[in-house]
Amino acid sequence: MLAVRRYLFALVAVLFLVACDRAPTLPRLSPHDVIVAFGDSLTHGTGASEDTAYPAVLATLSGHIVINAGVPGDTTTTGLQRLPAVLAEYKPRLVLLCLGGNDMLHQQPAATTENNLRLLVQTIRASGADVVLIGVPEPRLFGGAPDFYARVARDMQLPLEQDAFNDVLKDARLKSDPIHANAAGYHQIAERLDEFLKKTGAL
Repeated sequence: MLAVRRYLFALVAVLFLVACDRAPTLPRLSPHDVIVAFGDSLTHGTGASEDTAYPAVLATLSGHIVINAGVPGDTTTTGLQRLPAVLAEYKPRLVLLCLGGNDMLHQQPAATTENNLRLLVQTIRASGADVVLIGVPEPRLFGGAPDFYARVARDMQLPLEQDAFNDVLKDARLKSDPIHANAAGYHQIAERLDEFLKKTGAL
């Protein structure tokens, strides 16, 4: 009997750890729900054409309206300033938040970027939309997404896609310049995000 109890206790502990490790899920989008891709030049599609930027490709893959709200040069600070107008105009059900690269290029303190990301998430959620956080790699050799993306995602219970841009931007065949993807790279990012949204339950 004692052995059975120990087995059951161990099983419950394992299931609890698996549940804690599972990525947060999202409500399923209805066919008419709007997705806003909010970010900087990586969202805008610098290095490719408008119809090959990742939001346009994701719209085709997902069958949803995906608004490209990417502004080259945007930082988390300027993003905070323009976000309310974007939310008011498009009334999205889901926002793909991809900012932080220009903060790193301008050597803004990581703590400031992290705090701004939290404020961006709070603003989006206050509008009634859900959020997917997209990590941007550090602008250096072998640079992955900084730890603050994972902290924000963990603390605010957000789905985090932190590898798509990192994997593309370390492959010279998928880049238009040192910090931007080309059409093939953006297509791969859109495919990864489509797959990720399916895993979260949004699609």
